[in-house]
Amino acid sequence: MSKVSILLLGAGGHAKSCIDVIEQTNLFSIAGLLGSEQEVGSRVLGYPVLCTDKNVKDLLGKYQHALVTVGQIKSPELRVHLFQLLEQNNFKMPIVISPHAYVSPHATLGAGTIVMHGAVVNAGAIIGDNCIINNQALVEHDVKIGNHCHISTGSKINGDVHVGDGTFIGSGACVRQSLKIGAYCVIGMGQSVLVNCEPNTSLPAFRKTL
Repeated sequence: MSKVSILLLGAGGHAKSCIDVIEQTNLFSIAGLLGSEQEVGSRVLGYPVLCTDKNVKDLLGKYQHALVTVGQIKSPELRVHLFQLLEQNNFKMPIVISPHAYVSPHATLGAGTIVMHGAVVNAGAIIGDNCIINNQALVEHDVKIGNHCHISTGSKINGDVHVGDGTFIGSGACVRQSLKIGAYCVIGMGQSVLVNCEPNTSLPAFRKTL
């Protein structure tokens, strides 16, 4: 089976992690990356940074598939912008799943979502478009995650939790079952979330007192 050529929008640290996952799938051939003006002409893990996102229309005739590979911590704004840019230009955004992750056949994933090494997405989970399910994250049964969310490394989202669009769940955070976390929340590293969170809630990273 021939590999599908794909463009990556973003040329930073998260892009390197995405490249590693994409290579492991053996399904795609990375044509190159789009980055900042300063990054154009450089290489990321051997792949060329071709141009900036201002030139994305010029590439449509050559390539049909693309993925947003910019990271997300505080705000999903840039990832949303790039996803919409690809939508407007009729690019296809595949779902990318690491062969070292487990995604239940009874789960549903949206366009442009990437599931990274060691992650688990369990039965009945529904994950929206353009999400990052990062290394070793756990998304339990019947969880609903909106569009443009980042479920960060080692975080645990327990059963029946609802997570709104654009929300970031930090590394090692744990969300109690059946809670609702609103849109555009920032849940800091190591937080234990025991109550519902209204939209735009920000919980700082947990700091252990020595």
